Amino acid sequence: MSEAVITNSAQGSYPVNPGGRPSKVAIIGAGAVGSTLAYACVTKGVAREVVLQDIAKEKVEAEALDIAQGIQFTSAGSVQGSDDPEICRDADVIAITAGAKQKPGQSRLELAGATVGIMEKILPKLVEVAPNAIFLLVANPVDVVTYCSKKITGLPDNQVFGSGTVLDTARMRYLLSLETGTATQNIHGYIAGEHGDSEVALWSSTEIGGVPITQWGDSVRGGGIDQTVLDRVATDVVQSAYRIIDGKGVTNYAVGLAVQRIISAILNDEQRVLTISPVLQDWHGISDVCMSVPTIVGREGAGRRLELPLTDDELTRLTESASRLREAARGLGY
Repeated sequence: MSEAVITNSAQGSYPVNPGGRPSKVAIIGAGAVGSTLAYACVTKGVAREVVLQDIAKEKVEAEALDIAQGIQFTSAGSVQGSDDPEICRDADVIAITAGAKQKPGQSRLELAGATVGIMEKILPKLVEVAPNAIFLLVANPVDVVTYCSKKITGLPDNQVFGSGTVLDTARMRYLLSLETGTATQNIHGYIAGEHGDSEVALWSSTEIGGVPITQWGDSVRGGGIDQTVLDRVATDVVQSAYRIIDGKGVTNYAVGLAVQRIISAILNDEQRVLTISPVLQDWHGISDVCMSVPTIVGREGAGRRLELPLTDDELTRLTESASRLREAARGLGY
């Protein structure tokens, strides 16, 4: 196994796994998203050991080395890069960013076949070297890829889930903060359903400091927060990725931070509510599909799926989103 390794001798405070070993995060794919995620994990001190794996040997070694040479300025322990899946052995979390690249104007669902083909090749070996890891799928279309990956691995429902709409939810809260002049941390609301064109903003349960968004009143732009404003925000959330891809070819910074947040919730057993994409069974009548709903995330992975109160319109749109995702998975033989 060829790898680039630099270890920081400084001692930091890291989560440990139930067996007492220092925590280990493995990231599959050393492209823009995977490398940014590794960087985010190192700078945030998420785990004692961060490893990158990619079939492109020179690329993955260079990315790991570039990050590792800066760990003097972080609390990180070690960063390694290799083209051998063995580097992922006994990882606590495996985040899979490897997949087909989304082109300008291309929907996430159009990526499904190529990306699932990649999962069929890489997942069996990863399960072999880290059967107890939490598998966090990031590659798009994440909901379909996650469902197929669950079938490929045969692992329990809590152990395999997608990054879902954690980023979309963050985008929604950011845009609402601009509209209302309030901090994103005080905005509570979720994007659910597909991480993509059919996602649904759950406005009926969105609030700022306890005030329902529908009762907020005037915005910083001078008008009121009415349905027109909410529709514009929801549309901007969906279009954000397309806009960024059109401008620079890839989204990487915000998604890296979002996935780092999920990993931190797992390793620190935070029991945090995040809109990840787990397998659903009778969630508001929706079953046998992976899509994003508010879910409690901790050391065991995906926990309880919260059944927020929904309007009839929200439930109808989420049911349609689920059907769209289920159809896509069936079209790939899953």
